[in-house]
Amino acid sequence: MTTCVIGLGKIGLPLAVQISRKGEKVIGADISDDVVSLVNQGKAPFPGEDNLDTFLLEVIGEGTLSATTDTTAAVSQSETVIVVVPVIVDENASPNFSSIDSATLALARGIQPGALVCYETTLPIGTTRNRFAESIQKESGMKCGDQIFIAYSPERVFSGRIFADLRKYPKLVGGLDTNSTKEAINFYKRVLDFDERADLDRPNGVWDLGSAEAAEMAKLVETTYRNVNIALANEFALHAESIGIDIAPVIEASNSQPFSHVHQPGIAVGGHCIPVYPKFYLSTHHDASIPAASITVNESMPRKAVIVLNQVLADGIKGRRVAILGAAYRGNVKETAFSGVFALVEEIENFGGIPLVHDPLYSKEELAEFDFTRFELGDPCDAAIIQADHDLYTTLSPTDLPGAEIIYDGRRILNDEQISPIPVIRLGSRVK
Repeated sequence: MTTCVIGLGKIGLPLAVQISRKGEKVIGADISDDVVSLVNQGKAPFPGEDNLDTFLLEVIGEGTLSATTDTTAAVSQSETVIVVVPVIVDENASPNFSSIDSATLALARGIQPGALVCYETTLPIGTTRNRFAESIQKESGMKCGDQIFIAYSPERVFSGRIFADLRKYPKLVGGLDTNSTKEAINFYKRVLDFDERADLDRPNGVWDLGSAEAAEMAKLVETTYRNVNIALANEFALHAESIGIDIAPVIEASNSQPFSHVHQPGIAVGGHCIPVYPKFYLSTHHDASIPAASITVNESMPRKAVIVLNQVLADGIKGRRVAILGAAYRGNVKETAFSGVFALVEEIENFGGIPLVHDPLYSKEELAEFDFTRFELGDPCDAAIIQADHDLYTTLSPTDLPGAEIIYDGRRILNDEQISPIPVIRLGSRVK
């Protein structure tokens, strides 16, 4: 059996390797010549994914995985096609389907009778049926459920631990019809292994959700839930600040009861998923008030942090050097998608301050590409904001931030003893 995986990014390439390691031939398709060249050399085109370097070299050496830029040709040789092409979004998270539309057209020109096409990219509800399936059937001249099969199965993995997550979480599947669902379930059962999960009501494995729309919605529900939960935690944290309570032991105490699962507050919600997919959900549920409110709360957090600094700094932020620690959207991951750093820079400038950005994962030149002025630990500053929970920042000392009058710890990671005597405003707590 041969599978074509379209899109060899941080999700698609590990998935291609996983399928290869199960003994099936895989052709990876990508529009990037550089990505294809590196993969064919057995070199991962991006760092940070556990076991990918070793596993990729293994399957390339065995000849079970190869890569090409010719998507149509790759599809024409495959019984199964998995699409993991990203949906590009603008600064408001409005989707731009141009890349995945192009991939869909290319696959439609090569698809063979009897083939299964499964989309894994997170999508607004109804996109697989109403956009991609129509395009494939029109271009190929073949009917879904009879001559070809089309399904949706959302990726549910976390960058950096994809191979472990593929085993840990149930694989959700929904086809456009009964035959498509059956074909997709059989495929994923063949190429995935699952850990036992005593916490689940039914065995871990491939779960039939009955339709593509249900599978699409499941991914949006789980990510929207997280956005809403974080927003609630942020509101709890802001109220705790205002009345002189530390929110951390409050959340810990609340979660000791099995029906409470309050997340942790944070200065920003970033990444490709949590800030974006609630907006995908709202694109078909226009009057959903709770997801909309959670987006408003979470997107307001960087501004609220800057307002606090402006209030506590003598004479305010205007003309003061404010070091933003962390360009990445989360700790120890080199990715800036929807990172809070962008809003912090903008808000500091709005108050007349001078934003400076430090991140151990980014060079001066890389930060300059975002029009950021780099800050080096040890340079003088008037205040600092912890934006990303990089391990490095847990060991900060006063010598790293000479002249700082205050630090706003937006991730609650600073060591009080090590950073003393610089006072710290910790999100959800009082000034220390």
